[in-house]
This record gives sequence, structure tokens and C-alpha cells, in this order.
Amino acid sequence: MPGRFPRELTIRQLRALAAVHRDRSVTAAAKHLHLTQPAVTLQIRNLQELAGLPLIQRTNDGMLLTDAGREVLSLSERIEAAIADCETSLEMMAGKTAGRISIGAVSTAKYFVPFMISGFSKRHPNIDVTLSIGNRQEIGTALRGYDLDFAIMGRPPVDIDMDVHPIGDHPHVIIAPTSHRLVRKSRIPLSDLADETFLTREPGSGTRGLMEQLFETARIRPKIGMAMSSNETIKQAVIAGLGIAFISAHTVATELDERRLVTLDVVGLPIVRQWFALSRRDKILLPPARAMLEFLSARGAQFLPRTHGRIRITRTSTRGKRR
Repeated sequence: MPGRFPRELTIRQLRALAAVHRDRSVTAAAKHLHLTQPAVTLQIRNLQELAGLPLIQRTNDGMLLTDAGREVLSLSERIEAAIADCETSLEMMAGKTAGRISIGAVSTAKYFVPFMISGFSKRHPNIDVTLSIGNRQEIGTALRGYDLDFAIMGRPPVDIDMDVHPIGDHPHVIIAPTSHRLVRKSRIPLSDLADETFLTREPGSGTRGLMEQLFETARIRPKIGMAMSSNETIKQAVIAGLGIAFISAHTVATELDERRLVTLDVVGLPIVRQWFALSRRDKILLPPARAMLEFLSARGAQFLPRTHGRIRITRTSTRGKRR
């Protein structure tokens, strides 16, 4: 029996046993199951062989289960209940009323993604959403491993064939402490920041890559102070006067409102890219995940932090190109 029972046990055998228990007769059980009597007898015989114990005994009151038979019947009932639960879940998934979604988001998006999930959950309260936060490299790795239904980030991985769903604008600015020498200056050339100490995200971060592209295009080598893996740490370091930072405007909305930070009026800023919801083209998405993608495409922009009036624009911003 060891090894054979779980390996060779079938639903047909369990249902034959349950029918015999219910009807106390192989003949009646066969009729109920729409099988021949020999077919039911064979299923019971094979099940008893796997169990290694007699499961049924003949009595004057009909076919009754032995103690071993009742144990196997209990297993049958649990399996039938699990099948029924699974069938209900599949039906609910097909109707987009329940299910699970696994999404990832780059750390810069953590300031608004919970509000997106909340908005979606109000419409679909029985759909469970799991959120993973990481930097661009970490979320890209999760997408490559099929761990996520989709991800929210600013630039699609170049090595994966993706379906791209735009969400909204993503402006990037340079922040400084309120006492910075350039706070009141307008139209600051980027070259004037060459001697400033920049606090940056870690290598692999999308924000770090965009900053490097900005300075490389201007042929300026910025003075890098500290590299940090957290936007929160960068903001606190800037407030403390340790340097300035190129950062997503969506991460500093509260600090700008509270006048704990300011944006510098640098020529060419803000740089506006896009937020996207990205899914692998070769990954099968169940209806709940498709429903959330549709929700984000249609309504995602309303959950992005408002930047109007918080940052100064020295040129007409253009939507960033995917690269």
C-alpha cells in the first residue's frame, strides 16, 4: 500500500465507494452512477486492493462500510468538497468576481499603487491582490520568472515581449532643502549644478538610470555623494542638507506641500516619462488580472499624486519615449 495508494487512487473509485455506502447496494450504486454493476464492483475491488484492507462487508441490512471504509469515505468527502470549492472559484474567476492577482511595482510607485488597489478592490471586493515592491531589476527578474501577473513601472524590460498599458505621466525633478542657495533662482542651467552633491538611488534603479542619461546628454559628470536604496532615505538626507537629488515628483508630493523640500527650477525639467502596467505577452492572465489591467488603463491616472502647482516647469514637457 505505501506509495501506491496516493499514486493510483482515482475519483471514480472513491465515488463508487460513496455510492455503495449511500445505496447499500452495488446494483443501486451502479444505476446511480450510470455504470454497469461489474464496473462498480471492479472499482471497489481495486480500491480495496490499494487500501490493503476490506472496505465493505455484506450484512442482512445491505452493504456496510468497515472502519477502514469509513476512513476512506471521509477522504472522499473532503476531496469532493475541495472539488466543489475549486469549481466555485473557477466560476467566480470567469465572472471576474473573485480570484487572486499578483502584481509587482517599482519602489517609486509605492506612493500610489496602494490607492489603485483600494480603488479596484471597492469594485471587486472578493479578488485578493498581492503586491511585491522592488527596484527595477528585482521587478524585471520577477516578470522573467512568471511570478507576477503584471508590474507597474516606468520602462518595459527590453528583453521580454510585453503588453504595455499606459497609466499616466511620471515627472522627475531635482529637489533641494528649503535653505538651498538656488531656491529663488529661475531657469537654472544644468551646468550650475555640476559642483552640487547628488544623493542617488542604487545602480539598477530606473530613477538612477534616468538621472545618468540626463547628465550624460548634457556632458556633465555630477558629484555623487551617497547611493541609497530608499526614496525615503534620500528625502530625509536632502532635508538634512546632505545634498540635492534627482527624484520622481510622485515621491515628494507631501514634502513639497509641507514646505520641507523644494524643487529647483532647472532648465529642461521636469523630465516626464510614463507609468505603465506591463504583462508578459506569453503569460495567460485569468479574468481577475485582466479586469485590473482594464481598470488601471481606464482609471489609473486619477490615483497618481497631483504635481500641478508643486513643481515649476521651464519648458513644455514631452511624454517620455519607451526605451
